[in-house]
Amino acid sequence: MRDFGVAWQEAVRTSPLCVGIDPHAGVLADWGLPDTAAGARELSLAVVEAAAGRVALVKPQSAFYERFGSAGVAVLEEVLAAARAAGLLTVLDVKRGDIGSTMAGYAQAYMDPASPLCADAVTLSPYLGFGSLAPALEASRAFGTGVFVLALTSNPDGPQVQHAITAAGRPVAAEVLDGIAEFNAAVGSPRAGAVIGATIGTALTDLGIDPDALRCPVLAPGYGAQGGTADDLVAVFGESFTTGRVLVNASRSVLAAGPAHSALAGAMDEITRVLSGRMRLD
Repeated sequence: MRDFGVAWQEAVRTSPLCVGIDPHAGVLADWGLPDTAAGARELSLAVVEAAAGRVALVKPQSAFYERFGSAGVAVLEEVLAAARAAGLLTVLDVKRGDIGSTMAGYAQAYMDPASPLCADAVTLSPYLGFGSLAPALEASRAFGTGVFVLALTSNPDGPQVQHAITAAGRPVAAEVLDGIAEFNAAVGSPRAGAVIGATIGTALTDLGIDPDALRCPVLAPGYGAQGGTADDLVAVFGESFTTGRVLVNASRSVLAAGPAHSALAGAMDEITRVLSGRMRLD
């Protein structure tokens, strides 16, 4: 395993785009594919092939494979292996969060290189307390695997928890970001990042968080079909976006271009062109 803290910084120089691979029933139908594990496999491998060499990362959504049972999980294993062989970084979107041995089991499944489900990074939920992520953070420390911790999501119900004020008088989201920063400082690498929605408006500054000072990688869903634009990314993240610390997730706006390889590649290239035009990498 590579140190994800190094790998994402190299990858973003190719493109800040993270392509979501979401083989749900609607997109499979649009591609003329059956709503089966075989259909999910065909779509996913086509996206990996189009993404190779032109984007930073791909992000398979585990739920859309798990729904097919063992056949779907086998496809997910194949997709992760194919992406790795193509030189792509993988973020496995599992949003796991639990305690004790259960969290350790999840870490072993998705973060240990000995597992066929291991990815370069995974998404985690800290809402059983940031300390509940300790087994996953230990796996990151041991293997170099990245983690993206939910901090400020764009779903309407997110603020009920994420904007809440803790006993220390600070927003929950701010304390999540503090936990990420402390871990990265301890391991000496920015391999832990935050999930922050591209459509949260002024939430960062409203909560007293300086968007220019985010020193961890940020995975930003919400671009494209969910309404987020390049202007929104600049407004929400400021210099954190323009200097290359934000990995922009787009799923539907890319998958809608398929199934033709040229159309998928063209959609990725166009998003990269728009995003890169707002950035100033050294």
